[in-house]
Parts: sequence; structure tokens; C-alpha cells
Amino acid sequence: MTRITIKKLISDFTSHYFELLTVSQSPISQNNYQPAVIERRWQRNWHEKNFYRTYNSSHGESFYALSMFPYPSGKLHMGHVRNYVITDVIARVQRMRGKRVLHPMGWDAFGLPAENAAIERGIDPAEWTRTNISQMRSQLDQLGLSIDWERELSTCDESYYQWTQWLFLQFYEAGLAYQKEATVNWDPIDQTVLANEQVNADGRSWRSGAQVEKRKLRQWFLKITNYAERLLNDLDHLSHWPERVRTMQANWIGRSKGAEFKFYILDKKDRLTDQSITVFTTRPDTIYGATYLTLSVDHELVKQLIHNDPKNVIASFCQYLNSQNKKNYDSVNQPKQGIFLGKYVIHPLIGKKLPIWTANYVISDHGTGAVMGVPAHDQRDFVFARCYGLPIKPVIYNFDDQNPKECTDEPQNFSGNCGNLINSGPFDGLTIKDASDCIMNCSKNYGWGYPQTTYKLHDWLISRQRYWGCPIPIIHCEKCGTVPIPISDLPVTLPKVSISGKGGSPLSSIPEWTEINCPQCGQKAQRETDTMDTFICSSWYFLRYSDPLNTEEVFDKEKVSNWLPVNHYVGGIEHAILHLLYSRFFTKVLYDRGLLNFQEPFIRLLPQGMVQGATYRVPSTGAYIPSEQIPDLSNPVDPVSNEPLEIIFEKMSKSKGNGVDPNGVIETFGADTARMFILFKAPPEKDLEWNESDVEGQFRFLQRVWKLVDTGLRRGIKVHEFSSDKQTPNQELGTVEREVRRSVHATIAAVTEDLDGEVQFNTAIAELMKLCNALLSVIDSVSELVASEGLKTLITLLAPFSPHLAEELWFQLSSEKGMSIHAQPWPILDPSALVQEEINIVIQINGKVRGSLKAPISADNKMLEELALTSDAAQKWLKDKSPKRIIVIPRKLINIVA
Repeated sequence: MTRITIKKLISDFTSHYFELLTVSQSPISQNNYQPAVIERRWQRNWHEKNFYRTYNSSHGESFYALSMFPYPSGKLHMGHVRNYVITDVIARVQRMRGKRVLHPMGWDAFGLPAENAAIERGIDPAEWTRTNISQMRSQLDQLGLSIDWERELSTCDESYYQWTQWLFLQFYEAGLAYQKEATVNWDPIDQTVLANEQVNADGRSWRSGAQVEKRKLRQWFLKITNYAERLLNDLDHLSHWPERVRTMQANWIGRSKGAEFKFYILDKKDRLTDQSITVFTTRPDTIYGATYLTLSVDHELVKQLIHNDPKNVIASFCQYLNSQNKKNYDSVNQPKQGIFLGKYVIHPLIGKKLPIWTANYVISDHGTGAVMGVPAHDQRDFVFARCYGLPIKPVIYNFDDQNPKECTDEPQNFSGNCGNLINSGPFDGLTIKDASDCIMNCSKNYGWGYPQTTYKLHDWLISRQRYWGCPIPIIHCEKCGTVPIPISDLPVTLPKVSISGKGGSPLSSIPEWTEINCPQCGQKAQRETDTMDTFICSSWYFLRYSDPLNTEEVFDKEKVSNWLPVNHYVGGIEHAILHLLYSRFFTKVLYDRGLLNFQEPFIRLLPQGMVQGATYRVPSTGAYIPSEQIPDLSNPVDPVSNEPLEIIFEKMSKSKGNGVDPNGVIETFGADTARMFILFKAPPEKDLEWNESDVEGQFRFLQRVWKLVDTGLRRGIKVHEFSSDKQTPNQELGTVEREVRRSVHATIAAVTEDLDGEVQFNTAIAELMKLCNALLSVIDSVSELVASEGLKTLITLLAPFSPHLAEELWFQLSSEKGMSIHAQPWPILDPSALVQEEINIVIQINGKVRGSLKAPISADNKMLEELALTSDAAQKWLKDKSPKRIIVIPRKLINIVA
């Protein structure tokens, strides 16, 4: 992009702001740096002039910087601060590079916390949510973020969830939204469905204390499994995502390639029936080692047997397993429990009877809900077989095994070609790979098996039996079945209702809302009373920012194409799987529906690390003690037992009493200092340990910048008077001035590199500190042009990090009061300034450093030897001695051996 184009963009960007800008200021001095006054003044001016408004012009290159939007809890924490400051720096840098920047903010406002708060306080969740939004927005403004608040959105606003409902109908029309029965957590006392987070570790309701039961309800799902292969394969295109995030998503999708085998069920007289059980396995080579089959408690055969079980033994056992409400029974380390179902299947190759069991380590929605037990070569099967005395038959060995026929202490796990088959009939001696291929061909030829690919990924259950969520736009009619709400009737709005937290969905208790005429046949029908999972709302919000005020369509395709995909997306690593996966799924569906022209929503992803605080814990009990309850933090003890406390750094949270209120930091040191600390303390992807002394260090650095500019002002330096055209050629400058220019342009090069791509704010700030120190030492002695260039560069590079202070200093240094520092172009590197005419050479005498000298960069070894021998260091340490030899390491050191 040409400099003329950049200047025009900058002019267009700032003209609306600076026409009437007049701010009277008194001259600054080292003693009147008052962050609170400065920050309030510039925040007010930015707000009044709507400085960060985004324009939908197609002129110039666009850049979309986005933070994951917050849930409006009502109070910012340091994790929020880190997220939004990181994105703000990225946005500010790109503006200064001449790009049109979209940097919006909104609120993930639906959800269970607001509903719980409404129940506890007896208020409308909408009222509670909007109060919190107001509070958090004012807190965000204190940070000096360059957010375009004209594009603010909230997922609980009708103007937003009207289009969430419209998108649901797009999925429904495409056959991607459907209903089926699914298991939920049921509170038998409150007679309501509980979310997983409302069930404690003992399987009890967090509110009533009742033992939670498992029940089946008809629920809505989205067919994300239809996109499993694309979601997995397209991870290869996300080269600017961290490898660990792509790995986490790939593992969550969990593609497994293997085979499905049919085992036919025997009747009571051991005769074959036409009923079969289909199992999925990734190891067809181990089929000769199968000694039993085990089914999930929800398997269809288990349900049939329960129905025909007069003694109710199977039903009681399955009910017991469900009541345990435990997760990860399929984990190797979890105890295995099961019961024999009194039925057998026939092994398709051996012709031997295998018993059928049901067990807690088989999951109904993974694979087929049935497993062939191969205890000799699978840890879970091995533990189960040992527990219930089932046969263990090894069918693979490697040539190093001393006793391959026995497997009594642990299973033998082989893969690839490291083993050969035994006890496998005609397949004995084959490698694992060759045996897998041969067994697959055999099963396919005889019709009892075929290749299959499965995924751990399940269809997305989106139903919530709650009030505070987006209503599902569906009508249930006895005659017509499931009927979508007509587009013209959207949005289906939430009625006012009193929420008790008991009973079914609060919406089902309002007949005037639920009862409606069917739009197809006109007969009486019922609205759907479930609301949507809040992940639905957050799976497309980034698209709506491109056209947030559109009342005619979800977004204008040209506008969304102008801004999307997001160039840089910043958020917590805890969202690495579900939110990002669902957003990718939504984007692909909308692409297939012709609404988007891209298939991936986020080009570059930055999952920032957590902010950790000093945490005080009682070693004997594990209880956390809030810091404000500890009289002496230098010698922390439990205020009750006087037991010494251990100090650890953990993620800041209210429950651990280790949080730091951003408001307190801002009031004490200013928002710029808080921003600088958050950015300097650790690389953005790493966890950050909060330390107030380090905060003070950043405050002192900003004070040094203030002092530097004050000194420049006393000399009468004005940055507008500097331009590269006026700069004296390097060769005509003195040695000190050449070094100053080299430091200035070396800083430009380093900071520019640090803020490009995988950003490294901490090293960029370190470079600014070095430049500030270098300028402080020479600001009184170098020419006004060199000093002006140094001050302008430092303040311009500092502006994205410390926007208030930079704006103030720029205002003081510039005689053209209408041009903001944030509208300045990014400094341009002058390569000639980096050329060194002299280099510093270390002098050693007998291997010990004794001094240094300046030498022309073109000096050869002979000249360096002569300079070294005539140096002060040589005269002092050699005295009358003659050197035996001189060792020269070009451009680094000279060692004189006496």
C-alpha cells in the first residue's frame, strides 16, 4: 500500500473526530503525571467524538480483531482485562498500519447463571442481565479500549435472537435439526431438569439435595456428526491456530477407522436366530481373542431383556448404574461393573458360544453401544474379565516374548507390525496389518462384517428446559406433527414469567403463550417450550457484528464478506473445543446454504493464558483463606488455627479468595499501567502470575517516559516539525546522533516484528524501555531533529499499549492539536540508520576483560591490532611488556597475550 493511500485512510478515519476537538492543557512536568485525570479526559473525548466508529467502506484493506464476548456477570476480573487489552493492542496497531479495523464488543447474555440469580433475588433475569451489562461496559471503558460501541449486541435482545431462531430454521430446513429421546438429570423433589453443573460430585441436586435420577426426554439435536469429516480434515487449513488446539479438536471429533462385525444371537436351545449384535472395533485382527460381548445399559437388547425379566434383576442393576451418575466409566482407571444377561452369541469364525453382558464401561452413544471383549489385548476388557472370571485368550505375540501363550497379569497391547497372530486359525503368523486386511476381506465376503469409520463426536443436544434462553421456533400439532414457525412471525419472544426453579420448563406453565393455532392446518397446537443451548447464540455472533443493525436479514452477504473471516480471534483456552468447534460447524452449514463465501470463521487464534493470583491454603484441610483475612501476608497463617499457610499461584476466582479487582489497580496506578503490566508480565499464551511490585515497575516506566517528554518540551521540541525529508543524512551526523538513530530504527524493526503474526507484547515493551533509557541519556545533547524523531517514534510505538498517556504526550508535543497519536501511521524503518560505521571491540589481556575500544567497521585485523596496542587498557596492563601474540576475533574481541 502506498504512503499516499495510507495518509488518505488516516485522514478519512480521523476527520469526523478532530474538527471540534479543543483540549486546553497546562505544560506537563515530571511531578504532575496524574493517570486518573489524563485517562478520564481522553476517554471522554474519544467517546464524545465516537472516535472508534467503524466504516463499511471497501476502500483499503480490512482487519477484524475480536475478543470472545463475555457473559455479563456484572464485574470484570483480570482474565477479562487480559483478553480485551490483547485484542485492543492488535486492533490499534492495524489501524496505524492503515487498515480499516473492526473491533466490536457484545454480550453472551442468556444462560443459567442469570436464571439462578433471578430465582435467588426474585427479579426478572432480563433486568439483572441488563444491569450487569451496564456495569461491565463502564468498566471496559475505563481500560481505554478502541471498541466500536455502535455495533454492540446482546444475545438476549429480540433483535438478535430473532436471527438465532431464523438460523435454527435454516438447519431444520436442511435436515440438520431433529428431535429424539435423550437422557437428562432429573431432580425428583423439585421436579425439574438439572444441568450437569447443577449436580454435585455425590450425584445430588445442588438446590434440593435430592439424589439425581436419569430420565428420558424428547430433545432437540443438531446433526454436527454430518460434518465430522470436514471439521476434522479442515483443521489442516488452520495453520495460524496453535497445534495444541487443533489436536484437542481432532481428539474431540475422535475419528476411528475399523470394522463392524455381526454376532448372531442364539436361542435357549443354542440355535441361531435372525437377531444379531453389531460391534465396532478398531482391531479386527483380535477377533479370535473375543471371549464375551458387553453392551451399554441403553442397548436395545438390554431394554428387551428388561421387559421380559420377571425377577427384575437386569432392570435393578441398570437402574443402580444410572443412579451412580458417574462419568468416565470407560476410563481405564474406573471400576468396572456388569451383569450377565443370560444370552449368548455365536463367534462368526470359531463357532463358539460367547456370553453377553451389560457393563458400565460401554457407552451407548459411542460406536454401536456394543463391544467384543478381548481381555488379552485391551486394558478395560482385561480388568472386567479378571473381575468376573471370564476367559483371557492371547492372539498376538512378538518374537521377543518368552511366554506368548499366557496373559494373566496384564494385557498385551500390540499395534502396527510389531506382532504376529497366534491362536487365530488360518491367520496364524500374519502381521497385525496383514491379518486385519485378510479378516476384513473374509468378513465382507461372508456378509458378517464391513469396514467402518466412527467418531467420538455426538450430535449436538441443544434443548434446555429453562426460561432464560432463545425459544425454539417450533410448533407441535397433533395433525401436522412438527411445524416450523413462519419466518414472518419471528421472533418468538419470551413472555414475562415468575421463575421458581421447580417443575418443568417455566414456559410450559403459561397456556396463553404455549397454546397457538397451527400455521398449516389451523387447529390448536402447542409451542415448543424448550429453549436453546447458549452455545447456539455464540456460534454466529461474530458474523452479526458485520451488520448488527440489519432488520431485514441476518446480515448482508457483501458486508459479511467485506469483514470476515476474523483475522485475529482472542480468548481463553477453555473454549478451545466446544465454542470453536460449534462456530466452525455453523460457518460450514451457512456456507453450504449459500449465505457465506468462506468455510472457516477464524484465520488466526490466540488462546491467552490465565491470570493467576497468590493463593493461601491450609495444608491440613485444603481450605482456601482469602488474603484480606490474613493479618500479615509476609508470614501467612490460618487466622483460626494459626497453622502456617502454603502459598501457591492459581487461577483467580472468588471461591479461592485470590482475585484482584481491576478497579483498584486502575484507581491506584491508572489503566495504562494495568495494560502495560498485563502485556509485559508474560507472553500472551502463557499463564500470568499477578505481582503488585511488577505493576509498580510499569508505573515507573511510564513516569520515565513522562520525564523524557518533559525534557524535550523544555527544549522546545515539537514532533510535527520532524519529517524524514528534513532529517540530516546519517553520514553527516556525529557519532552519538548516529547511535541514537540506530537505536530508534532498531526499535522500530524489533517492535514491528513482535507485533506481527504471533504477537509477543512482552518483548516489544522491553524494546520500548531500552529506547526510553537511551533517549533519556542524550535528550539534552542531540540535535532537535534527532531528538524529535526519537520522541515521535517512542510515543507512536507506545500508543497501542498505553493509549491515554501517548495521546496526552502527543498533544503536548504537537503544535497541530487536531491530529491524534492513534491516527498516526506506523513508523517507517530507515535501513540506512541501522548501518554501523563503528563497532565496539572488547579488549582482553591474557584472557581477562580489561576494556574496550571503538573501531571502524571496515577495520582489518592489522588495524585492530594497532588500535588495541595503543588503547588505554593495553597501556595500563601491559606496561613495558611485549605481547607474545594477539588473537583477533573480528567484530567481537582482541586478546593480547603478554
